Amino acid sequence: MTYNFALTGVGGYIAPRHLKAIRDTGNLLVAATDPKDSVGLLDQFGFETRFFTEFERFDRHLEKLRRGTEEQRVHYLSICSPNYLHDAHCRAALRIGAHAICEKPLVINPWNLAPLEELELATGRRIYNVLQLRVHPKLVQLREQLLRERNGTQRDVVLTYITARGPWYHVSWKGQLEKSGGIATNIGIHFFDLLLWLFGPAGEYRVHHTDTQRMAGFLELEHARVRWFLSLDHRDLPFAAQPGKQTTFRSITVDGGELEFTEGFTDLHTRIYEDVLAGRGFGIADARPSIELVHQLRTASLAARDQMLCHPFLIDRL
Repeated sequence: MTYNFALTGVGGYIAPRHLKAIRDTGNLLVAATDPKDSVGLLDQFGFETRFFTEFERFDRHLEKLRRGTEEQRVHYLSICSPNYLHDAHCRAALRIGAHAICEKPLVINPWNLAPLEELELATGRRIYNVLQLRVHPKLVQLREQLLRERNGTQRDVVLTYITARGPWYHVSWKGQLEKSGGIATNIGIHFFDLLLWLFGPAGEYRVHHTDTQRMAGFLELEHARVRWFLSLDHRDLPFAAQPGKQTTFRSITVDGGELEFTEGFTDLHTRIYEDVLAGRGFGIADARPSIELVHQLRTASLAARDQMLCHPFLIDRL
């Protein structure tokens, strides 16, 4: 069966991956919305997609399709809009009888999850979260290996993620805490979800540093002790940043050994869509632990810096 998709935030950074996934799974994008009208990329995926710059008109169009035939209605709403709109757009999806496929974070605040679960029960529709690192082949293999090797000891993990951003970032919604959830939520959610998936639930946590550019701390998981560092500042890169070229550094070491997973990112969104369409996919329960954790981190008081628990970059650079 060919399914009809609609998409919010089609003018944003992540939307092309969703557009490709919709096409590559043999489905149709029938409607899209974004406040920006620079969305010529839609022509790369077809010429019949209805486009709206106002969400209200987009929503009205989807409601009109809902009242049509099964072949006309929207079956899935892909949500690529800013973080603070995810909750409302998930609700809109279920209200028109569609399933939602939502980018991370599913919501900014964990108390918004229970009402969405209630709405799932009331409508019989599902809300799926894009947790693409969980389908990365190398990371799947690593998780299987870790499960086999668990012997009661905790791994020593160091997470470093630096992705250079210019002043535009702080002017945009991404730099506004109430709209993005801050650094830990906006750029860290991928990795915190990965760590929880690999090493089990969180226990003790400490935040050693936080400002508009950086965040760092310590996290104790069931099977790991994690020192983590997140940054938007190009000066934190371990090499000279080259605009338009290399501007990102990601590193996860486990007991001193580097976890290499920089390759294999090309089709992860397509794999997520394939799983969802096959009746699998990651739901609200899967997304909850990382959403609760990043909320705790961004609201935590600063802890004293213990060199045994601090990330090396925090000691060397700040």
